Amino acid sequence: MSIRNRASFIVTAAVALAVVFVAGNRLTSVQGQGAPTRVAAVPGEKGGQDMFGAYNVQVGWPKPLSGVPGVGKWTWGAGQGVFAETPNRVFVLQRGMLPEISRPATTRIAPSVEFPIGRLPWRDATSASPPGALFKDPKTQEPGDDLDAGQPDVDYKWARIINVIDAQGNHVEDWTQYDKMFRRPHSVFQSPYDPQKDVWIVDDYRHAIFRFSNDGKRLLQTVGTLNVPGTDATHFYRPTFMAWAPNGDFYVADGYANTRVVKFNKDGKYLMTWGERGENGKETRLGYFNNVHGIAVDPQSGRVFVNDRGNRRIQVFDANGKPLDSWSVGAAPADIHLIYMDGSRMLWAFDRHSSKMIKYDLNGNLQYTFGMWGPIPGGFWGVHGIHVDSAGNLYVAEVDNGGAQKFTPRAGANPAFLMTKPAAPATGTR
Repeated sequence: MSIRNRASFIVTAAVALAVVFVAGNRLTSVQGQGAPTRVAAVPGEKGGQDMFGAYNVQVGWPKPLSGVPGVGKWTWGAGQGVFAETPNRVFVLQRGMLPEISRPATTRIAPSVEFPIGRLPWRDATSASPPGALFKDPKTQEPGDDLDAGQPDVDYKWARIINVIDAQGNHVEDWTQYDKMFRRPHSVFQSPYDPQKDVWIVDDYRHAIFRFSNDGKRLLQTVGTLNVPGTDATHFYRPTFMAWAPNGDFYVADGYANTRVVKFNKDGKYLMTWGERGENGKETRLGYFNNVHGIAVDPQSGRVFVNDRGNRRIQVFDANGKPLDSWSVGAAPADIHLIYMDGSRMLWAFDRHSSKMIKYDLNGNLQYTFGMWGPIPGGFWGVHGIHVDSAGNLYVAEVDNGGAQKFTPRAGANPAFLMTKPAAPATGTR
C-alpha cells in the first residue's frame, strides 16, 4: 500500500469511527441514558400527566339544565355545536333534552356479565336524542315525524335547542321561540368578519341554513329550500358545516348526502359548487368526496380545507375549487368529525374513534395530539363542535357525552400545545 493510499485509509477509518461514536451516543440517549427531550404540555412540571393536554377542565360548566326555571328534570341531549362570541356569551346547540336520571345500579346479568360497567357510559346521547327518520316515505320525501326516536316528553323533550351560557356556566338567554324551527340542528357559527355578529345555524334534516340577528329577535335569512333536498343553486342535501373568507364569502360543506362544497357571497347569493361522489372508503382522486363533514378557510391564502370523512382524508382547494393537496388522517377506523382553523393558522381535527384532538400544519404535517375518552369531566366522547374564545378558553360540544365542556389553559403551558385564540376580526360594514 502506497503512502497516499495508507493516509486515505486512515482518514476514512477515522470518519467511520466518528460516525459510529455519534450514533452510539444518540442511541444511548434514546434508550434513556442521556438527557431526555421534554415534551410535556407544561415545561418543567414535575409529576402529573397531560390527561387533557395543555388545559384544565372547568368542572360544572355549563350548569345543569334542570337548574333553569321551568325546565324540570331534564339534561343535555346530543351536543351539536358551540360558538364563543365572547368568554361571557357562548352558544351551545343541542338536539333537544334527555331525562335527567341517576346512573342505574350495577346488575349481574350472568356470572361474568355486569351492566353498567364502572367507569363506562350507560347512555349515548346521540342515539337517544331525536330526530328519527329523515323521510316518512323516501319515495315522496315527506319529512319524518320523529316519533320513531321515542315518546316525546318522556324519552326526550324537544326544547332548548339554542342555549346561551356565560363564563360561570349560567344560562343567560332564552331562544326557545325557535325550538320548533329545527329538526336536526347540526352546527352554529358567527362569521369572524361580520361586525353585526349574526348567528348562523345549519340544520341538515331541513336542508337549510338559518341566519338570526345577534340578539335572537329576528330570523334574517334562510339559505336553501326548507324540507326539500336537492343539488342545485337553491337546495342542499343534508349540509353540515360552514366557513368564511375575509371578504365575507362563505362555504358550505354539503354534506351527508350531497358530496360537494357550495360557495356563496356575503349576502348568501350562490356563486359556485364543486365536488363529485367518490367510492366511499377507497377514493383517492382529488375533488371526489364521501360524507363532506367539516370545512375551514385559511384567511391568508384563501385555501379551503375540506374534511372528506368517508375517505379519511383532508382535501385542500383554492377559493374556486381547484384541487391543491390532500393528506390522510389515518387508516381505518380513524373517523374525523370536524376540522377547525385556529388563530395561528393551524388546522385542528377531532377523531371520534380515538377521542383525540389532532393538530396539523397547513401542509398536513402532524404536530400534536391530546385527549382521553370517557364520560367524565374533561373526557371526550363524540366531539362535534370546537371553538376558542378571545381569552384562549377551549369549548367542545359532544354528541355522545351530550352537552358541552369548557377548558382553560394551564398556567405555564407551552403555546404550541394550545389552540390559539381567534385572530382579530376584520372591521367595517357588511
